[in-house]
Amino acid sequence: MPPGPTESPFAVPPGVDPDALARALHDAHDSFLSTGAVDGPVRSVVSESWRRSLLGGLDPERALAAITLDSSRLEEIRRDHPLAAGMPVVRRLLVESAADAGLLVAVSDAAGQLLWVEGAAQLRRMAEEMNFVPGADWSEASAGTNAPGTALALDRAVSLLGPEHLARQVTPWSCSAAPVHDPDTGAVLGVIDLTGGAEVASATSLGLVRATAAAVEAELRLERVRGAAASRTSPSPGVRRPRIDVLGVRGALLHHGTTTTRLSARHSEIALLVAAADRGLTTAELAVALSDDELPEVTIRAELSRLRQVLGGVRLESRPYRFAGAVDTDAQRIRDDLAAGRLRQAVARYRGPILPDSQAPAVVAARDDLHQLVRSHLLVCDDPDALLPFADTGHGRDDFEVWERIARVLPESSPRFAQVADHLERLDAELG
Repeated sequence: MPPGPTESPFAVPPGVDPDALARALHDAHDSFLSTGAVDGPVRSVVSESWRRSLLGGLDPERALAAITLDSSRLEEIRRDHPLAAGMPVVRRLLVESAADAGLLVAVSDAAGQLLWVEGAAQLRRMAEEMNFVPGADWSEASAGTNAPGTALALDRAVSLLGPEHLARQVTPWSCSAAPVHDPDTGAVLGVIDLTGGAEVASATSLGLVRATAAAVEAELRLERVRGAAASRTSPSPGVRRPRIDVLGVRGALLHHGTTTTRLSARHSEIALLVAAADRGLTTAELAVALSDDELPEVTIRAELSRLRQVLGGVRLESRPYRFAGAVDTDAQRIRDDLAAGRLRQAVARYRGPILPDSQAPAVVAARDDLHQLVRSHLLVCDDPDALLPFADTGHGRDDFEVWERIARVLPESSPRFAQVADHLERLDAELG
């Protein structure tokens, strides 16, 4: 919950002596562990996290974050994780200056597992003693109150001054962290964290972490607009095939070279169907595909003529109607990802159903087929980082089977576990 009206959102408010505050918090921390009572300058965001951690069975005197990913699994997740595309931004805005200042920067996934820990070499070695390393689980349930885990639990930026951590061995450290969201779906992708001494618990450091998270979200959005993935799979260096984006949009976006064109609803349907037809489509086939009433062929030919005028350099041939060269679609890329076992990447691309407003029979069929294809892979997977981003979207929020699968595979130590259980209970009540 947000801080109260008199409570600072910052671990060290401007003008407050961090050393004096840390001493008072040490006393409050000891008192809480011995009596369970909260007194002194303990913020509610901290005391509530302390209680959540203890209720989860954490031993604050002996707790050590679990290392849940071995090196091969870590590399696999890094390679496929959406935040990999944002790491150059993190390094440029945060890591370079953090290393010079003797600080650490960590990036976690949505389950609290640290994927990258970079920065000052000496500090990295010191942090290894408390398992603050890539592959470790820093969710609240695993490591107690800490900025990455608590930011995930609350889905908002958090800063913590040393003794505000619950686990005794983490109290010498301070940290600030902010969640990163998928720019299209709003799903939490992970957290960016800055760790070091008391200086990282300041309002300035928290603002820097927030700004970096926002910059990463902007980069992810630009990456999708630019179609950077297309440049990596183009048939020859420097050549980018035309692409039609139809997921979650009412009018398709045609990307060709440096030009992006939004198509009308009818042109979106035709372009999608022609791009998906290996051998092309006749006028009669398009008439059946576009309407249950079988539109007059003269109407189809007129629409195709108008479509040619807005396609620019993308040539549409006839008899049958087909594109002169290969044209990608974002829907086909999801199918390719699924066929290659890249489930997380497929979910990240799946920004919504195909042309959600279209009632064209062939488009409705394609929309349903793709949605069920994605779901079928999710319902047999054991990867919470693939399931959660799908479940957090409008097209997954009420999907009982998907949430049921998450409840089966999500570790109880995850900061999302309680929320998943509550949501599943609500869906069950609504269905009942």
